[in-house]
Amino acid sequence: MKPLPTKKGLEAMKLLIADDSAFLRQQLIHMITELTGIKDIEQAEDVPTAIEAIRKEKPDVVVLDIRMPGGSVIDVLKKVQKEDHRPVFIVFTNYSYPRFRKSCLAAGADFFLDKSFDQNELLGLLKKL
Repeated sequence: MKPLPTKKGLEAMKLLIADDSAFLRQQLIHMITELTGIKDIEQAEDVPTAIEAIRKEKPDVVVLDIRMPGGSVIDVLKKVQKEDHRPVFIVFTNYSYPRFRKSCLAAGADFFLDKSFDQNELLGLLKKL
């Protein structure tokens, strides 16, 4: 796992949420904005858009679902591993099986959280970064 970025205040954090569910993206944006103060939040609904947003927007943190149109979180992680800017990657998924956790962490994810149980952990993690 790479070292976490230097804390610069939640208001200054740039976040990307990549999930194929527009409803879930909006829920997360609302929850994160209200409870952490993070305001600079980009969205992606598929793998190509997520990769493009990571390269263009250079977010500090990326919250990714494991399955999205155009590929998977593994595809995203592999394509951006050697970029000059590498954000903290948090996989946030309903597919919290041990084999998926192992694959994601091996591919470069920094954290792996279950959507059904770890929403508070996601918020706490964002506050720590």
